[in-house]
Amino acid sequence: MNLKLIITLSLFGLAMAIATVFVIPSNIEPAFWLPIFLICAYFIAKRAPGKYFLHGFLTSLANCIWITGAHILLFTRYAANHAQEMEMSNKMPILHGHPRQLMLIMGPMIGIISGLVLGLFAFVASKIVKKA
Repeated sequence: MNLKLIITLSLFGLAMAIATVFVIPSNIEPAFWLPIFLICAYFIAKRAPGKYFLHGFLTSLANCIWITGAHILLFTRYAANHAQEMEMSNKMPILHGHPRQLMLIMGPMIGIISGLVLGLFAFVASKIVKKA
């Protein structure tokens, strides 16, 4: 397991956490994640000692920690720039009126789903990319 690689690649998550609070609206956020996942998959395939899927999965879990943490800590600014998400959170049957707690629950769920995707990307990249 290459924890240094996972932590280093998770810095994309930190950058996206800050960018999604201040600059990037949610409707174009996926356009940023696809290249990030491709870059991460490439570096995992190139530098991980094996267990490519697990490296991708753990990188996404680390990303979700950065993103969830930033969205909760910078909540006022995030809410001001993401009115549609705030409206959706107010319509949720659980934790109605508690968007920070909802983020705390949904963040890891999204992290797991994106981890499955990045893990798959990393596994496929490991079959294509030659080791360093």
